[in-house]
Amino acid sequence: MALLAGVSVTWYTWLEQGRPINASVDVLDALARTLRLSEAEHQHLLTLAGRPATDSIPDTDHAPDALVRLIASMDPAPAYVLGPRWEFLAWNRAQRLLYPMIDQLADGDRNLLWVMFAEPTARALVGDWDEQARRILAEFRAGTAERRTDPQVVQLVGRLVDASPEFAEWWPQLDVAQFETRVRRYHHPVAGDLAFEYQQLTPSEWPSLKVVCQLPLPGDDSAERLAAWRSIA
Repeated sequence: MALLAGVSVTWYTWLEQGRPINASVDVLDALARTLRLSEAEHQHLLTLAGRPATDSIPDTDHAPDALVRLIASMDPAPAYVLGPRWEFLAWNRAQRLLYPMIDQLADGDRNLLWVMFAEPTARALVGDWDEQARRILAEFRAGTAERRTDPQVVQLVGRLVDASPEFAEWWPQLDVAQFETRVRRYHHPVAGDLAFEYQQLTPSEWPSLKVVCQLPLPGDDSAERLAAWRSIA
């Protein structure tokens, strides 16, 4: 490893032992190449070493009106805004129809990771739950690496370890992943089986927030069936 990364054996040994050594970005990049890390794993390594690729992003604890109006305009596609710790800050009518419990959750539970692992109706709603939950957990770890010591993140992780056996098993595995567009499937109790393309945007003005939109698939009527429930919901 030391030879391939272009560092001394002693230095690399100290690195593996966790000694307080200073690793430059170039050396970390070399280690990432040698270990054949994915882009998500590479960025996670830089963050853990205190050398993120971008400057620290300030927190935003509310959804700006512009984003609230943006997701409203996406109806009948379900859409929502996530905060820096993946808390739900705003959602449109279609998202409320897809997941009605979102209006009833306590503030501390209104978090995508908590909903995915600890909210029973959400678990029943999501198709391929195991695959989707593991993917979201890996994306959360990568997306919140700079906030891993944040008291709210630490508290959330602790609560999830107690609340979900799957989370308690998977969290120590340290998986990280970048977001990938994918199809999300749902077993809706009224609208039936639904499928949407799961897409995520980062507003340039508010980079600590995420806009998530679940787009209709070409030739599929999931959005129409979900919207039709509006008249009787």
